[in-house]
Amino acid sequence: MEANVRRAEASDAVACAAIVSGWIARTPWLRGDQPGEAELASMIAAAIPERQFWIIGEPITGYLSFKEDESLIGGLYTAAPGSGAGRARLEHVKSGRDFLQLWTHEPNTAAHRFYHREGFHTVERKAEGRGDGVPELRMEWRA
Repeated sequence: MEANVRRAEASDAVACAAIVSGWIARTPWLRGDQPGEAELASMIAAAIPERQFWIIGEPITGYLSFKEDESLIGGLYTAAPGSGAGRARLEHVKSGRDFLQLWTHEPNTAAHRFYHREGFHTVERKAEGRGDGVPELRMEWRA
């Protein structure tokens, strides 16, 4: 897969929100009180100027949100799991860094397999989650 990674613009928020909304719809263990697509687009548009926000594809097939001051991946979503788009964005953010961290929902075992393949290790668990009540795991990567 050709890695067409670029910085997001506010106008990309709608496409990113559609990807997250699709993931929510396919995720049976999430509670029913998740934000709708319009609310997601607003949240993403607000985050784009405050973070490194990397998208891939034309049309957009996924994104990675990164808080540099915390070395924290805030979100990694792809419309086509297994296509290489997630790995391309992760490799882009790893470049020149020696530490990354992220939180992932505990029931999201497919994400765990992906992150483990990419060298991440689980270092912490929050039974109550970080806002939606679903238990979460903190994972770290070190070069």
